Amino acid sequence: MIARHSLVLALWLMPLSVVATEPGTATPAAVPAESAAEEFFENPYDYLLGRHLFERETFGGNGRTCLTCHSRETGTVSPQDARRRYARNPRDPLFLADGSDDGMGHGATRMLDSATVLARISLPANVSLADDPAARSVVLPRGIPSTLNTPALEPVLMQDGRQPDLIAQARGAISDHAQARRAPKKRELELIAAFQHTPTFFSSPTMLRYAFAGVEPRLPAGRTQEEIRGRRFFVDAPLGGDFKSGICAHCHSGPMLNETNEFVPFPPFQRGGRFQSAGVSELNAAGNPVREYRFQNPDGTTTVVTSPDPGRALITGTTDFNSLNAFRTPSLWGAPRTAPYFHDNSARTLEDVVAHYARFFGTFGLVLSEQEQRDMAAYLKLLK
Repeated sequence: MIARHSLVLALWLMPLSVVATEPGTATPAAVPAESAAEEFFENPYDYLLGRHLFERETFGGNGRTCLTCHSRETGTVSPQDARRRYARNPRDPLFLADGSDDGMGHGATRMLDSATVLARISLPANVSLADDPAARSVVLPRGIPSTLNTPALEPVLMQDGRQPDLIAQARGAISDHAQARRAPKKRELELIAAFQHTPTFFSSPTMLRYAFAGVEPRLPAGRTQEEIRGRRFFVDAPLGGDFKSGICAHCHSGPMLNETNEFVPFPPFQRGGRFQSAGVSELNAAGNPVREYRFQNPDGTTTVVTSPDPGRALITGTTDFNSLNAFRTPSLWGAPRTAPYFHDNSARTLEDVVAHYARFFGTFGLVLSEQEQRDMAAYLKLLK
């Protein structure tokens, strides 16, 4: 549950209609208390300062603020956003540094096309690049994680889970993406984190109620025939029949629709798994460069991995099922607002997401008809 001072201020700021009760089960929100222990406002002025730090403070860097890459509308940046901003101002800080084609401020083609930034990931001690054995880091194109719902209701940060908490995430972003010349103070980081727990960072009243009142969200019933049919793919259900009922819930379960359930037929074979490969790196629809990685195993053997982005494996240093090409399973709540999708932004729309899964499931012999794909996409659009 969000720290007490943030709760008091947020309730003061939000309309009464937002905190009205609805059918649901009151449960604690998803973020452990210790992760938000210092993320609070001591007085209303702190809210204003937190907002300033998030939206306007550059810390003497390249002109970027948190708002540069995390918009109010989507919490991220889409290619459409980038094109509008480029047309308005080609010198927008979005197109500097890791937002440029070469990472040094030259060219904006990649940002305009896919809205990815160049993320530099340190290599674990046991991992090396076949084409550059001396390298201790690798640069990978990745989408910008949305801030909608994520800080307050999501304890796992970044697509590969590499940041332990919101304070560390903010510090890293200010240093790496904003190229700050002034180090942020601890209290400034706390206020940035606290600001991301305020009402504007939630995708809907449903998410607000869960965060602040503990009213657990429920899957909507659906109104149209497509929505009603689409719901079957997202309910918790054991394998059986045509193996399609509950197929999405294997990885998108729990209150936030972001964890494995007890019916998942692959590791971790239990509820609560947060990192999975959905075939995005394997299919590589984005066409990103593929490189060869060498993992030295504890038994002295070497595992060679060829991938455009090994994901979580570059954090754990292992190639197990929940690491290799695996990324954090995102919440489906708010999905209609947070395009593009996947770690490489290769799906521009929810229809693209479903089409990807049709290809992915097809590699295992499970065929989704065109109508079933439309049903899935229609249901996803209900998850506000």
